[in-house]
Amino acid sequence: MLTLSRPDLQHTAHFIAGEWRAGADGRLLDVSDPASGALIAQVPDADAGTARAAVDAAHAAFPAWRRTPAKERARILKRWNDLVLANQQDLGRLISREQGKPLAEGIGEVAYAASYIEWFAEEATRANGDLIPAPVPGRRMFAVREPVGVVAAITPWNFPAAMIARKIAPALAAGCTVVCKPAEDTPLTSLALVALAAEAGVPAGVLNIVTASRERTPELVDAWLDDARVRKITFTGSTPVGKHLARRSADTLKKLSLELGGNAPFVVFEDADVEAAVEGLMAAKFRNGGQTCVCPNRVFVHQAVHARFAELLVARVASLRVGAASNEASQIGPMINARAVEKIERHVQDAAARGARVLTGGTRLPALGPNYFAPTVLEDADATMACACEETFGPVVPLTRFTGEAEVVAQANATPFGLAAYFYTQDVRRIWRVADALEVGIVGINEGALAAEAAPFGGVKDSGYGREGSVHGLDDYLHTKYLCQGQLD
Repeated sequence: MLTLSRPDLQHTAHFIAGEWRAGADGRLLDVSDPASGALIAQVPDADAGTARAAVDAAHAAFPAWRRTPAKERARILKRWNDLVLANQQDLGRLISREQGKPLAEGIGEVAYAASYIEWFAEEATRANGDLIPAPVPGRRMFAVREPVGVVAAITPWNFPAAMIARKIAPALAAGCTVVCKPAEDTPLTSLALVALAAEAGVPAGVLNIVTASRERTPELVDAWLDDARVRKITFTGSTPVGKHLARRSADTLKKLSLELGGNAPFVVFEDADVEAAVEGLMAAKFRNGGQTCVCPNRVFVHQAVHARFAELLVARVASLRVGAASNEASQIGPMINARAVEKIERHVQDAAARGARVLTGGTRLPALGPNYFAPTVLEDADATMACACEETFGPVVPLTRFTGEAEVVAQANATPFGLAAYFYTQDVRRIWRVADALEVGIVGINEGALAAEAAPFGGVKDSGYGREGSVHGLDDYLHTKYLCQGQLD
């Protein structure tokens, strides 16, 4: 079922300067199926020398690419979009094979990734400047927007196609060149997307990708951080790593886009449509098995509707079908690796030890494979529990009762993170009060599905800075240059 109709899309080499290259020292990284632990493929494990070679290629290609007319860059991106959609089934199979999400979700992710490529193909021709009214006669003043230069993109494993597209498409649209390192768990999808970009006509050296293990990634990324030719880092991942990148970028003053950790609250007020709130939570929480940065991590339900909400939620969660992506009926796949399952289990056990009750789930599912965990609902969670303080990144819903608006807003904001928040209410005045008070970059109001290529995606506080998607996503790859011309009279 997960066999590719185009086997040539599965690449197992670095792509540098338009060529597929083996690793310099022969060291390899295993790519495994999270459903079974079986080996899928091996890719090179890059070192600092390989990282510098990728920058050499990107730096050499930058002058010609930045001079390429925006309309031509747009044409190439549109061809890339067309190729991604033409190979949607195979790319979806690759995602499901190496990441574990159900096949329908994998195929859906490809369409989501393509939406960013298409969006930024169109935005490429809209990087307009400004004509500024001059304060004196005989002078013309302009502001123009220029590409920042070589961009280093570091992407996560949970959306191996969408995160590549969301970073690379705006960089190429702006006229930047790229070096990229995908997550060690899911390199095959990223390599396939880069292969299709080259097939679409992206010139040699404009887009380069290298693979590396968790152990060697610091060596590779440090080479980029130390290289003054790399003018921007774009990273999606944990807050500690994001802070390290920010500190290490200071010496060369690189531009940064950091989409970091979250601890999203989901609030159900007493006047909410309870059935709609349950469906919104299911969509927001259980996509990719709870392994998304905007997943609700703390669920606050008003005392007046708590019993009804919990009853409906438990019925929905208990009915979720857990299994491998190769099973068409699967709705929840395996977690990405053993570390992920261990963290989920630790959070559930900690909550139970501190007084929470398990309403459904709460255990591993070893009969299915090594990395499965049952979709779980916890009742009577509170702020002392690990699941309220740390991002669980798994299919666990901790429910907390509340009675007042001010109280729950304070609880929602009582975290160093500020990526996403959700709330359900039918009171229009409350909608604006709460949306204004929440300290996050993204708010879902009576809606659990937030992401769209036309919307700005990013957070505040310890969830990072910079925005991806939308017109703001192109800005993050551009500088503004002021031109002043005199003696025109």
